[in-house]
Amino acid sequence: MNLFNIILRLHIAEQIFSFPKNISATQFNSLLRSKMGVAQAMEALTERAGLMKESLQKSQTITDNMVGILGSFDHRLSALETAMRPTQIRTHSIRRAHENIDKALKQAELILDQFDLSKKAEAKILRGPHEDLESYLEAIDQLRGTIKFFSNNKMFKSTATGVIGHAHNLLSKALSKLEDEFRQILQNYSKPMEPDRLFECLPSNLRPSTDGEGGGGKSHDPHQKSLENAIFTVPTVIPPRVLPLLHDLAQQMVQAGHQQQLFKTYRDTRAAVLEQSLKKLGVERLSKDDVQRMQWEVLEAKIGNWIHYMRISVKLLFAAEKKICDQILDGVESLRDQCFGEVTANSVAILLSFGEAIAKSKRSPEKLFVLLDMYEIMRELKPEIELVFGSQPCTEMKDSALNLTKRLAQTAQETFADFEEAVEKDATKTAVMDGTVHPLTSYVINYVKFLFDYQSTLRLLFQEFDSKDPDSELGAVTTRIMHALQNNLDGKSKQYKDAALTQLFLMNNVHYIVRSVRRSEAKDLLGDDWVQIHRRIVQQHANQYKRVSWAKPFHFQILQCLTVQSSGSGPVENSNISRASVKDRFKTFNSQFEELHQRQCQWTVPDSELRESLRLAVAEVLLPAFRSFLKRFGPMIESGKNPQKYIRFTPEDLERMLNEFFEGKTWSEPKR
Repeated sequence: MNLFNIILRLHIAEQIFSFPKNISATQFNSLLRSKMGVAQAMEALTERAGLMKESLQKSQTITDNMVGILGSFDHRLSALETAMRPTQIRTHSIRRAHENIDKALKQAELILDQFDLSKKAEAKILRGPHEDLESYLEAIDQLRGTIKFFSNNKMFKSTATGVIGHAHNLLSKALSKLEDEFRQILQNYSKPMEPDRLFECLPSNLRPSTDGEGGGGKSHDPHQKSLENAIFTVPTVIPPRVLPLLHDLAQQMVQAGHQQQLFKTYRDTRAAVLEQSLKKLGVERLSKDDVQRMQWEVLEAKIGNWIHYMRISVKLLFAAEKKICDQILDGVESLRDQCFGEVTANSVAILLSFGEAIAKSKRSPEKLFVLLDMYEIMRELKPEIELVFGSQPCTEMKDSALNLTKRLAQTAQETFADFEEAVEKDATKTAVMDGTVHPLTSYVINYVKFLFDYQSTLRLLFQEFDSKDPDSELGAVTTRIMHALQNNLDGKSKQYKDAALTQLFLMNNVHYIVRSVRRSEAKDLLGDDWVQIHRRIVQQHANQYKRVSWAKPFHFQILQCLTVQSSGSGPVENSNISRASVKDRFKTFNSQFEELHQRQCQWTVPDSELRESLRLAVAEVLLPAFRSFLKRFGPMIESGKNPQKYIRFTPEDLERMLNEFFEGKTWSEPKR
C-alpha cells in the first residue's frame, strides 16, 4: 500500500468517526449507516485513482520523447540558418543597390527639373518684364531657387559651378531690368497734382470762391470751430492697382540687396513730383529779405495763401505721400521712413522758411493778426504733423514745425506789447479839424474788435507762456490798450485853441469807444462798471462844451447880450434902457451867433443821437433867453427905422440854424 492510499484511508476514517456530541441513538444509527456507504464508495475511488496514475506515467514518457525530437529540430534549424546567411547578405546588397539606383534616378530627375525650370525662367527674363510682370517675378524667384538648390547640394557643387555662375549672371540682368521697370512704372504714374484736384479734396467752406480767391487764409473766420469736424479727402496720387506691382518690385530689389538703388529711385522721383505739385499750387521759396522788401498788401495776401498752402500740404499732399510710401515699402520699415523723410524734406523746408521769415521780420501792429492766423494754422495742424512726421528720420522736420509755432507765438506776444506802447506814444500831428472821432480811435477800436475774433487763439497763445488764467490776461491787455488810447487822446485834444472844440473832440472819441465796447465782446471782459464810468465821462465833456461855448461869462458873452440888469440886484424896466443900447445888444448877438453858427456848423458829432441831445441842450439855454429879450425889447426896435437891420432872427430861425450845428459843413474860409 503506497502513501497515497494510506492518506486516503485516514481521511475516510476521520470523516466516519467525527460526529457531533450529544447526538441521540436514532441519529447515531442513521449516521453510522451513511458512513458505511461512504467507505464503499472510497474503495471504488481508490481503484480509479490507480488507473489515473498509470495514465499519467504514460503521458510523462510521451512528453520526454517529444522533447528529444524537438531538440533535434533545433540543431537542424541552426545548421540551416548558417547555410542561408551568405544568401541573405547577397539579397541585402541587391536591395541596397536598387535603393541607390532609385535615389540616383530621383536626383537626376530633380536636376533635370531644375534645368528645365531654369531654361523657362531664362526665356521669361530675356523677354523682359513688360509683357508679364507677374511671370517675370516668378522667374526671378525660380532663379534664386536654382542657385540655392545647387549651392546647398555639396555633391553637385563642384560639377555645377558653371550652372550657378550662369544663373547669377542671369539674375543680375533680371534685377537690373527690374530696377528699370520699377523706375519706369513709378515715373509713369507719378504726376504733379493739379490745384483743382486738391481743392476738390477740401471741405466746401475752404474751397476757392467764384472770384478765384483761395479759401482758408485770406481773412480770419471767427467760427473756425466748424473745421474741427470738416472732412479732408486724401487724394489718390498713384492708382491703387499699380501699388501692389510697385510693392512686389521693391521687395525683389530689397531681397537682392539693392536697397540704395531703390531708395535713390523712389526719393528722386517722388520728391520732384511733390515739389512740382507745390509749385503749381503757388508755393515759392522766399527769404527774410524778400519779405522785408514787400509792400504790406502784397505780403498780407501771400501770408493768407501760405496758410492755405500749409493746410493743403499737411492734410492732403504729405498725408497722401505717407500713404503710398507705406504701401509700396511695406515690410521695410527703416527704408520706408527714410524714404518718406527724404521725399518731403525740401518741400517742408520751403513752406516753413516763409513762416520763419515772417516771424523774424520787423514787427508792426498790422502784422499781429496775420501772425495769429499763422499761429492758429500751426496749432490746428499740430496733430497731423506729429502723426505724419512721427518716425525717427522725420524728427528734424517735426521739431522745426513745432519750433515755428512757438516762434510765431513769441512774435505775436511781442507785437501785442508793441501795439500797446505805440497807441500811448502815437505822435501823429494831424488833428481832426472838426473834432470828430480821431483815426487813431477808430483804428484801435477796430483792432480790439478783431482781437476778440481771435479769443480762442489768444487763450492758446497765453497758455504757451504758462498763463494760468487766459481770460483775465486778455481782459487786462484790453484795459491797458483802452487806457493808453485815452491818454493819447487827452494829449491830442490840447492841440485845439478853442476850449469848446477840445471838449467836443473828447466827447466824440470817448463816446465812440463806449458805444463800440457795448456792442462787442469786449464788454464781457471790461465789465459794466467800466462802461458806466466812461458814459459819465462822455456826459462830463458834453457839459463842459455847453459851459465854455454858451454860458461862460468871459467867452463870447452871447447870453449876456440877452440879459439886462440894473446897477442894483434886479432887472431894469424897459424905460431905463436906451434904444441905442438895445440896438447894440441885438447887433452884438447877431454877429456872435453868426460866428458861432459858422464855426460850429463845421464841427462834427458823428453819432446822431448824441448830436441831437447836444443841440437840444444848447436850444434849452439859448431859445428861452432870446424869446424873453425879443418880447421885452423887440417892440422898441420895430417902432423905429430899419428894424430888420437889428432883429435879424426869429426864434424859429435860431432853432433851424441850431439844427445845422455839428454837421461838418465846409465853408470857403473855415475857422477854428
